[in-house]
Amino acid sequence: MRGIEYSMGDFIFLKVSLWKKVLRFGCKGKLSPRFIGSYRILKRVGSVAYQLELPPELDHIYDVFYISMLMRYRSDPSHVVSVEEIGVRPDLTFEEKPIQILDRDIKVLRRKSIPLVRVLWQNHDNEEAI
Repeated sequence: MRGIEYSMGDFIFLKVSLWKKVLRFGCKGKLSPRFIGSYRILKRVGSVAYQLELPPELDHIYDVFYISMLMRYRSDPSHVVSVEEIGVRPDLTFEEKPIQILDRDIKVLRRKSIPLVRVLWQNHDNEEAI
């Protein structure tokens, strides 16, 4: 997998996917995967899997993950998202909920008009509103 390797003791983020009626991995834009963590690597299991030191609230989840579910942690406090804050489910998914409509607009094409709405989503800032 692209030559990525982690060593014992490294800190990484763990990928979770957005749940909106269907499990969606690999989508771009608003529904792109999110990462939670940071978690310490306990050991390497096989050539492409790692065992993580998970907190007690995630003890119901198996602690070995494939390398594609991990992303290296670079020390920045704004990156860390609490598991309780977004309500991660046992299958590593969470649900986004709209909080407020910030703006409305109408895009006029040749033969039709498309209404556009800018929405503030739960667990996001105003700059991330789509």
